[in-house]
Amino acid sequence: MLRSLYSGISGMKGFQTKLDVIGNNIANVNTVGFKQSRVMFQDILSQTVKGTSAPTDTAGGVNAQQIGLGSSVSSIDTLHLAGSAQTTNNPTDLRLDGDGFFAVKLSEDQETPYLTRAGDFHVDANRNLVTSDGAYVVDSDGAPVVVGEEATSFTIQQNGQLLYTLADGTTATGQTLGVAKVTNPEGLEKIGGSLYRVTPNAITDGAIELTTANNAETGTGSIVAGQLEMSNVDLTSEFTEMIVAQRGFQANSRIITTSDSILEEIVNLKR
Repeated sequence: MLRSLYSGISGMKGFQTKLDVIGNNIANVNTVGFKQSRVMFQDILSQTVKGTSAPTDTAGGVNAQQIGLGSSVSSIDTLHLAGSAQTTNNPTDLRLDGDGFFAVKLSEDQETPYLTRAGDFHVDANRNLVTSDGAYVVDSDGAPVVVGEEATSFTIQQNGQLLYTLADGTTATGQTLGVAKVTNPEGLEKIGGSLYRVTPNAITDGAIELTTANNAETGTGSIVAGQLEMSNVDLTSEFTEMIVAQRGFQANSRIITTSDSILEEIVNLKR
C-alpha cells in the first residue's frame, strides 16, 4: 500500500516538472531565437516479487513478477529546431538560415564566447555591433565587430561579411561575423538572455572554433539580413501537453487519496 503512495508522489513530482517546462515555453512564445524544451520520463527500479525460471523438459518457463515503484524525469531536452522567420527590414536584424550560432562576448577579454540564435543586434555609440544587453558580437577571429566610421550605410552579406557604402559612393568590405557550429546543440547550457554556454558534451573539450556563415565545409547556414528567427514554440502542442500534464497530475493525486482511504480502513479494522 505504501508503494502506491510513493508511486503517486513520484508521478505528481514529474508532472509538476512538466508543467514548469510547459509554462516556460509558453512564456517565451514570442522570444527571439528561443528553443522550446520537453520533459522525458522513465520508470524507477521495480521491486521483484518473484524471479524467473527457465523452461525445462517437464515444465515451462515462468516470467518474473515485478511491481514498479513510480516514475522519474529522465531528461529535459532543448529542441533546436528552426523557428519561423519574421521580416523586419532592419539591417542589423540577422537570422541564421540553417545550422550554427552567433558568437558574443560580454567583454573584450572574455576567452570563450557565448552562443545565441537571437540576431536582434544594434550599433552602439562606439559603432560596435552589440546585443540588446550590450554584449559584443564577434567576428570569425573572436574580435568585436566594429562598423566602419567612414561608412554612410552598410549591409551584411550571406557569409556574414560587412559591406560598406562610403561617402563617395564606393563600397568596401569589413569584418566577417563569426559563426560557431556545435556538434551537440542539446548539450549547450542556457544562461539567460537568449545565450548558451558551451559544455564538454556540446563540443569536444568545450573548445569553440569560429568559422563563417554559408560555409559548405563546416555546414553552417547563411545569414539573412532584415529578418529574425522567432521562437520555435508551437502553442497548439504546448496546450495539448498542458492538458495531458494536468490530467496526469490529477490521476496521480487520486492514487494518493485512494491509497489513503484504504489505509484508513485498515487502521479502523480494530475498533
